Amino acid sequence: MEATIHQPAQDGAGKPFKVVPIMIALLISGFIGLFSETALNVALTDLMELLSITPATAQWLTTGYLLTLGILVPVSGFLLQWFTTKQLFVASLAFSILGTLTAALAPSFEVLLIARVIQAIGTAIMLPLMFNTILVIFPAEKRGAAMGIIGLVIMFAPAIGPTMAGLLIEKLSWHWIFWLSLPFLAISLLCGILFMQNVSKITKPKIDLLSIVLSTLGFGGIVFGFSSAGEGEGGWSSAKVIVSLAIGIVALILFSVRQLRMKNPMINLRAFKFPMFVIGVATVFICMMIILSSMLVLPIYLQSGFGMTAFSAGLLMLPGGIVNGILSPIMGRLFDKYGPKWLVLPGFLIAASALWFFSDVTPASTSALIIVLHSCLMIGISMIMMPAQTNGLNELPREFYPDGTAIMNTLQQVAGAIGTALAVSIMSAGTSSYMKTANNPNPIDALTSGVQNAFLFGMIVALAGLALSLFIKRVIVKGHKH
Repeated sequence: MEATIHQPAQDGAGKPFKVVPIMIALLISGFIGLFSETALNVALTDLMELLSITPATAQWLTTGYLLTLGILVPVSGFLLQWFTTKQLFVASLAFSILGTLTAALAPSFEVLLIARVIQAIGTAIMLPLMFNTILVIFPAEKRGAAMGIIGLVIMFAPAIGPTMAGLLIEKLSWHWIFWLSLPFLAISLLCGILFMQNVSKITKPKIDLLSIVLSTLGFGGIVFGFSSAGEGEGGWSSAKVIVSLAIGIVALILFSVRQLRMKNPMINLRAFKFPMFVIGVATVFICMMIILSSMLVLPIYLQSGFGMTAFSAGLLMLPGGIVNGILSPIMGRLFDKYGPKWLVLPGFLIAASALWFFSDVTPASTSALIIVLHSCLMIGISMIMMPAQTNGLNELPREFYPDGTAIMNTLQQVAGAIGTALAVSIMSAGTSSYMKTANNPNPIDALTSGVQNAFLFGMIVALAGLALSLFIKRVIVKGHKH
């Protein structure tokens, strides 16, 4: 391992990094950001009743959050070059605390939606900052383990979110999802103020407003278009969906052309010259589609098909989440030792098999079967996600880190929007076609038919990932020429 790209972990002033406190501050804030994101999903059914809103309106609490991330994360690579790590960290937490406090006090849907957008601004700054910091403070041979710990946090938050939310809704009220998060955010802010050091180079590149506008229209249009299609009003053929997707695609093409022509682009798309980075991005994209579509379909089915409460549905999904959280750091260490191929390939095989079995689930299936299948799916995901991501980012020279993390994190948000929208529309289409064609149709049988189709879609996506994983090679980090 050479020293030009991975100098000993020191900040700009030549002081060694305080790795443990920096990691603690990043992990707590990342955990809470993702916890409140998934915890609210379970509360949506109750919120519809309490705030008397329709499912399509309630969906905006998730869509608005994703949309804000889709718009802001691409700009993050740029922010990392303009502001110090500490400034961005404190700004991110200030937004998160303000948004969480507003949500905890929210008297109406409108206020809650504004609070979600403020929270998302905090998360949009935090996610790329977290990955970029890890790339700088850890040498390549230790990154797998560090990314594994982040994986534990990133996957553990969505896993316990639904269970905790179910319990809080049952015993207290939905406001407590946010009150619970506030003290942790305050601790994280304190850790950041005391220990955070600057890890990135401040180069202050010129601000190109046209790039920001095109990126906003591009990523925003695509996330909005897919999310609207998932809402079910007119589905894919509605004018809103077609226009949003068309604007998004055209703006993205113009954005890409502009970035490649600029001397100092907002996001340096030349990162795509590195083949393992491209495969890493594509693998993570597929993985996010699988996670978010199954995380949405399964709780709906457990509550509407099996007639479970939010808390019971959350409990049933908890073992899988815990398994994933425990395995993430182990997979990280295995990746450091053996490279990505022998983790990612079997990971996709396990995930595809679990989804295939899920496509046969009916309300007569036992809880034990659901727990086993969900745990197998989560084992597969833990073998894919962090190894593919770390391997892809390892191939980039240091000056590409902000761009690489911005590209990865942006496409994860887009994948989330696309995965959930496709899963919801496949589920709705399957349900309504069953209702039309069956004699004496039963709503639960119709829902089962839709859910089975959605899991088959997940399996096809996983098989595409399996084909892609055949081309993954370990990146050996050595003398990058600068």
